[in-house]
Amino acid sequence: MADESVVIGAGTTHPLHGILSIPDETNGLCPAVVLVHGSGPSNMDEKVGNNSPFRDLAEGLSAKGIAVLRYDKRTFVYGKQMKDDVGISVREETIDDAILAAEFLRNDARIDPNKVFVIGHSLGGMLAPRIDAEGGQFAGIIIMAGSPRKLEEILMDQNNDVLNSLNGLLKVIAKKQIAALSARFGNIYNLSDEEAKSTKLFGKYTRAYYFKEMGEHPSTDYLKTLEKPVLILQGDRDFQISVEKDFGGYQKLLGDKPNVTFKLYPNLNHLFMPAVYGEIRKAKKEYRVAQHVDEQVIRDIANWIRSV
Repeated sequence: MADESVVIGAGTTHPLHGILSIPDETNGLCPAVVLVHGSGPSNMDEKVGNNSPFRDLAEGLSAKGIAVLRYDKRTFVYGKQMKDDVGISVREETIDDAILAAEFLRNDARIDPNKVFVIGHSLGGMLAPRIDAEGGQFAGIIIMAGSPRKLEEILMDQNNDVLNSLNGLLKVIAKKQIAALSARFGNIYNLSDEEAKSTKLFGKYTRAYYFKEMGEHPSTDYLKTLEKPVLILQGDRDFQISVEKDFGGYQKLLGDKPNVTFKLYPNLNHLFMPAVYGEIRKAKKEYRVAQHVDEQVIRDIANWIRSV
């Protein structure tokens, strides 16, 4: 395969460096995927600790005849400028660039414009159906460790998991903080957009508007009406989302739809790598162990793309 340096959004105010991995052997036009990051600022490899899941996916899929486009996330490159913008939503953070990336692929003469797919990981998986609807126009959608729930529900669950692992005074303090956060989350949909933009949720820069805007475009609305092929993947040792509420939530919502395929992988974590500790409070230690995306996951994605 060949890795080519590219720029997504050249000529816009936020150009982003990326890499297009093109397979060596392409008999005619090849299918392609855009990789969409999880939450937080990430580089094009989606580096977490000592792991680079997007690099693994790019190398693995391009070796199987599928072109892969990955690029730095806008907040990774322009985070300093963006942090004071109170109106930031997932549109500026993620959606707009993913749509530009899809157009970039469709304009490449080596790629089949009718076979451009999206792989959204984590938050990217939650947003993938919306990205598709708002201009991505993908041939199919792959959701890795995503969720049909609202982002704030997942965050509250993660906080409660940490809370349950604490003892004594720490537990009392954390419980108060979590209760306060829960109350703030509970009120975001009562705020006007302007009020939400001026309401800090936690930390210095996280505004209620970010959650409100995303919550008002629930992925379930897009998924319920979607006719195109969808592949939903999760590891059963993922401590950042729930097998029961998230993978199971997708199954409840979409289980009887013929266009949707589900796959749950034993002993894989949120990065689709072998679980080490499997606990949220040991997340940093878990991701410090250098590993790779499980080969079976890459094989399954490649086979599914070819079958569509």
